[in-house]
This record gives sequence, C-alpha cells and structure tokens, in this order.
Amino acid sequence: MNQARPSEQMRDLGVVQDGAPVLAEPARAFTLPSEREAAEQAVEQMFAAMERIGQVHPFAKGMGLAAPQIGIDRAAAVVQPPGTPAVVLLNPRITDRSSDADEQYEGCLSFFDVRGLVPRPLRITVETTTLDGQLVTTTYERGLARLIHHEIDHLDGLLYTARMRTGVTPIPVEQYRQTGRAWAYEQ
Repeated sequence: MNQARPSEQMRDLGVVQDGAPVLAEPARAFTLPSEREAAEQAVEQMFAAMERIGQVHPFAKGMGLAAPQIGIDRAAAVVQPPGTPAVVLLNPRITDRSSDADEQYEGCLSFFDVRGLVPRPLRITVETTTLDGQLVTTTYERGLARLIHHEIDHLDGLLYTARMRTGVTPIPVEQYRQTGRAWAYEQ
C-alpha cells in the first residue's frame, strides 16, 4: 500500500490545502464580546483539528492552526508551543517587530509536502482581543514569535512562501533534515 503524501494526510484530517480561496483572503475579525459564541466555536474546532493532526504527526517545534486552514474565514488562530500551554489568538495584529531577524525552516499544514526557509523577526508584539472584548498586548520571542507570526500571516491571507527571499524555494519534505528537532537559536 502506498504511503499517503503529507499534504493528503492533512487534507484527510480536515486541513484546507493550498489553492483554496479561503487561504488567500484576509480573515474577518470578530466583534467581541457580541460574537463570543462564534469565536469560542472556532477555537473549539481548531483545538479538535489540532488533536487529530497531533495523533498523526509529531511537532517538536510546536504547531499552529489558523481558522481559515479548517475553512473558517475568521480571525482566530491557536498556537501550541512545545511543552507549554496553547496560545489563543483572536483578531491578532502585530504592533511591533524587532529589527533582529533570523531564517529558519517552516512547514505549513496547508502544503505539508515541502519546507521553506523563512526570515522572521526574533521578537514581535501582538495585540489580541479577549472574548470579553478587551485588548491585550503580548510580546513573543524566537520560536514562539515565529509560530505566531506564521499564523497571523494566514489570517492576512499570506502563506510563508510570500515571506521567503527572492530566489529561495521550498524543499521537498524528504530533503528536510530537522523534523523532530526544535529551532536552534544563538544564546
């Protein structure tokens, strides 16, 4: 029996694949607290999808999922860093970013057959909305900043390939040698 391609596995687990219009459009913000129930449902559906995905593929670097990736065109994402509680992002907006950046490989559940070398800031400040409608600002660094920036890009209708340097192309997952390892950072 043939082993399913990683992208086919993700599609079968309910992840919308590259080329779907929902991935190329900016997601609609929630009006909170009046749309609290819709936001809670979207978050619940993302956690359920991440549970299914996590049973099939280990994520040493953490995992993120944006609502559009499961067909919901709303501004919500969940990021599960390795070994720490999940971060729920509602209407996230990057308000500041460090000029210090690095390039690391990223994968995307919406085209999981390749990995790409993506430059990202080492620190970002993100404003989100709570279910009660309050604005909260949090600063993230290094690997967590990378994961969160990747998911916010999804909510803006961008895939990581849009961030890659000119002339740099994704490599087939078979050539990628860092699966199962955390991102490396200088001390």
